[in-house]
Amino acid sequence: MAEKDSSPNSSSEDAYLMLGLEPGASFEEVQQARTNKLSEIGDDPILKAKIESSYDALLMNSLKARQLGKVSTAAVSASNKEKLNNEIAGNVGSSLLTRITNFNFSGKKGDSKGFIPNLTFPEGQGLTIRLALGLLALVIILISPNESIEIILSLSTISLFISQVRRGRGIFQSLGWSVVFLSVGLIFGGLVAGGIVTNMSDHSNSLSTDKVEGVTAVIALWVGSLVL
Repeated sequence: MAEKDSSPNSSSEDAYLMLGLEPGASFEEVQQARTNKLSEIGDDPILKAKIESSYDALLMNSLKARQLGKVSTAAVSASNKEKLNNEIAGNVGSSLLTRITNFNFSGKKGDSKGFIPNLTFPEGQGLTIRLALGLLALVIILISPNESIEIILSLSTISLFISQVRRGRGIFQSLGWSVVFLSVGLIFGGLVAGGIVTNMSDHSNSLSTDKVEGVTAVIALWVGSLVL
């Protein structure tokens, strides 16, 4: 085995000596040495054959070395790529697991941001302003024509929305609760409007169904501004 292993090394060294090169010379140096040697020996067929044989041997060794280098580089690249893919997959899985674990399925981050509102009754100047605006809205809707009821309800709903936002509630949640109170007021007003209008039809025609529904909706929005 030792003789077989040393034989290629010995032939390579002989090939380098034949071309006048040091072991480990580059491929370009081998080509240049072959050209120089062939020009030096002239037409001697024996030396020419030895030079060509040495050149072929070194050429084969160079090709084998390059092939081994490419295989080694490809193996390292594939290993690094696989390692990178595993790290990415692990990081993504860990991130998803962390997000799922930390996700708040109750939809609450605090008392003021949950779906169920935190009812707080205003005090001081805030209470006075809300009471005054509520009474003003009731008076306006009672003395205004039916064509103005929708505008008054729209302004009242916007006022409730702004009041909630200023008190720290989210925009979408504030909008949702404003619509809820308006809808409850209109529905309740529709239920009682028929009876009230019928009972008062013999005495006065000043209260129409639309006005009764509007008054009830304003009261509902007023209550919302006090408790939300």
